[in-house]
Amino acid sequence: MGKEKISAVINTLDEEKNIRSCLESVRWCDEIVVVDMYSDDRTVEIARTLGARVYLHERILAFDGARTFAIAQATNDWILILDADEEIPAKMASLIRTWVDEGRYDVIELPRANFAFSGFAPHESDFPEYHRRLFRRTAMEIASYQGRIHTFYEVKSGARVGRLPAAFPHQCILHYTNPTVSALINKINQYTTVEAFQRFESYNRPGRLLLMTILRPLNAFWVHYLRRRGFLDGWRGFWLSIIFVIYEWLALAKIWEMKLHGGRLPTVEEASERMRSLVQKEREEKRRGAG
Repeated sequence: MGKEKISAVINTLDEEKNIRSCLESVRWCDEIVVVDMYSDDRTVEIARTLGARVYLHERILAFDGARTFAIAQATNDWILILDADEEIPAKMASLIRTWVDEGRYDVIELPRANFAFSGFAPHESDFPEYHRRLFRRTAMEIASYQGRIHTFYEVKSGARVGRLPAAFPHQCILHYTNPTVSALINKINQYTTVEAFQRFESYNRPGRLLLMTILRPLNAFWVHYLRRRGFLDGWRGFWLSIIFVIYEWLALAKIWEMKLHGGRLPTVEEASERMRSLVQKEREEKRRGAG
């Protein structure tokens, strides 16, 4: 078969520190599309300097929803989805090009290595973690995608799916995702806000929130530390597992907070005003009692 053309598609927001390495790792693609959500740093400038076609998209909380818009800007049938903190090693790029040109598959699952806390925890991160990041756009259910966090497009019936062999570090997406504890905490604060909105309706039932407050954190620890054997990754595996337990509690705490405020998360000003109102109410009750 002839050479197929591939578009690399990347969504960004304040990725000045990562975007150069990401884009340089996909220069072998026939087209690079960057969709930026009005970054406050030099992300857009760097992307344009490296030859990417840059488009802007409004900032949205559930940022996965901007991915469909990004794909629509690509001109080629084959799409390679990357995050700005990911890179494709040269050996893997060569293998991708070979598999695409051979035409045996419509969707190719790519292995990924997730780094964290100044290193790599292969067990806790479930290496090789496979993602359907390389596909013919006609092979995926793109139009019906809802953009829910931690979800991806469904494969259409009849599409041929292949899985690229994994080998660390030359044959996997390199995901430099959570370099420090602080970086991960900042990220999960954003993610758990999205999760709270998405789960609110199903959890806003008598007893449901209490049940999930017990079950979901326990399940997170079971998955990350025991089933995946994160304990083999030493302290890095332990702390990552604990933080994913905290992730679940934070999402659930925000759902509880939403229940206090009629189904929405309050601003700091609104919550502060409510606390002051409680104090004022208490003072008035005590004055009436004293009178």
